Amino acid sequence: MTERSPQPRRASLELLRAEAADELSVLVEERIRDGEDPWDFMEDLPSVDELVVLILRAENIAADGGNKPTASRNYRVLRQIALEYPPLTRAVWRLLGNEPHRRWDASVRAEAS
Repeated sequence: MTERSPQPRRASLELLRAEAADELSVLVEERIRDGEDPWDFMEDLPSVDELVVLILRAENIAADGGNKPTASRNYRVLRQIALEYPPLTRAVWRLLGNEPHRRWDASVRAEAS
């Protein structure tokens, strides 16, 4: 398996954070409309920066043909995100080794049950 060169930055960090904040608001609204109590799920949701990291990670996975990354490749991808976007370093470190990443996603929650 060959390592691909880093993807070019797709947008400024401010724009990525704005997109992530919009996505989080949609997640919250969907769960409230499904009758869930925000007190029960808000702490399971990622922070805006964690969601930005996950979006960038997903783009990297898609660019690799959608192949699920190995643990070592996942580490390299997350580390590269931290290097390209230094303000996201804390979010990257919070996500490293913290699987599943999408605890807030109903499909992931169903698989874990």
